[in-house]
Amino acid sequence: MQRRIVPLMRSVHARLVPTGDPIDIPAGAFVTLTQDLGGSYTVIHQGNMARIEGEDADALGFEPTRLTFMPPADGMVDQDQVREALASVYDPEIPVNIVDLGLIYDVQIVDGEVRIDMTLTAPGCGMGPVLVQDVERRVGQVPFVRSVAVELVFDPPWSRERMTEEAQLELGLF
Repeated sequence: MQRRIVPLMRSVHARLVPTGDPIDIPAGAFVTLTQDLGGSYTVIHQGNMARIEGEDADALGFEPTRLTFMPPADGMVDQDQVREALASVYDPEIPVNIVDLGLIYDVQIVDGEVRIDMTLTAPGCGMGPVLVQDVERRVGQVPFVRSVAVELVFDPPWSRERMTEEAQLELGLF
């Protein structure tokens, strides 16, 4: 995506990247939109990178992106729909989703409870809790999911070899 400068139509709550600290960006402020993927937006405001959630897309002049899934006839949680929900979560600094980045280590589904082991590209990443909340919220939209539990794990440590070939090509690492 090509960067572009847009004025905010209303004030929004955002998270600084990479610390995850909350900030408020006032209505009328000009931001540089750097990433528009998975229904969240990465912007630069006053020299700081920040992430704006999809629910606030209207402040940027966009329609919010909503995940929709057809409920399976068997009444069970569909593993493919869980993967689709996970693939809608993007790292705010890297234009690749967390599945293709290799951040998802394991997904277990038992009686409508989804347990996910995931990691971060760096253990001290301040955006970790924000990404975990995003995963919980999006996977929670899959039909018949009763609960979502995400555990951050760092063993084995993440490395770029965990990325899909497509992700490595996208980032010019191949």
